Amino acid sequence: MGRRKMRWMDGWPRCSLADRVVARLRFTVTAVDFCTAGICTGGARHDEVDFEFLGNASGEPYLLHTNIFSDGRGEREQQFALWFDPTRGFHTYTILWNPHSIILYVDGVPIRVFANNAAAGVPFPARQPVRVFASIWDAEDWATQGGRVRTDWNSAPFVATYRRYNVTNACVWEDEEDGGGGNGGRVRCPTTAVAGSGRRRRAAAWMAQRMDWWSWMTLSWVRMNYMVYDYCADRRRFPHEFPPECAIPIGRS
Repeated sequence: MGRRKMRWMDGWPRCSLADRVVARLRFTVTAVDFCTAGICTGGARHDEVDFEFLGNASGEPYLLHTNIFSDGRGEREQQFALWFDPTRGFHTYTILWNPHSIILYVDGVPIRVFANNAAAGVPFPARQPVRVFASIWDAEDWATQGGRVRTDWNSAPFVATYRRYNVTNACVWEDEEDGGGGNGGRVRCPTTAVAGSGRRRRAAAWMAQRMDWWSWMTLSWVRMNYMVYDYCADRRRFPHEFPPECAIPIGRS
């Protein structure tokens, strides 16, 4: 797919494709301070899935900051000190979003799962299309050590490089009038032919993909060794009651 360089000057550079409803998005990135990539919609009740790279003081590790918004509510941050330096080369970041769950991967390793617990009253992104955005932005008020480390503008320009962007596996939102991302459209999902059945087709495999036993074990290893913040364990932030999804055991969603 080639390479795309994002250079922060005085705006929000971004790339956007057709509206998607569920998708498997994969891209490789060489990160720089305050680089973000993910999928989102606009408006007060928007959905959003984030990968954000939080820069740090020289010699300190970068953090991978993740967040998931559904129906306008976020505050679901999890942060990871990865097992490599994301600025030293390309690594692959994947968002698998299907009707069952949203799974975030780094180099094929699952690091986070947000299951569809709509039946338990937890909103899950499934009713509105999203687009893909990538940008470099200034978040010095909070991003690096809680805002204690400010942006060194003498190091500008800041450049992040993207390549091998792949979103071929997706359900595409088609507006009934103009093909855009309106509210009156329909969803077109990819299918695969069923062997020996003539014209019968079934949903693509990624639409039904779930975590297997080995994936859950790997996720547990990542959480034990590389997770540095989990909103579901932050009593200072949630002194009375955690968000409802925090009470649902991981792996039983």
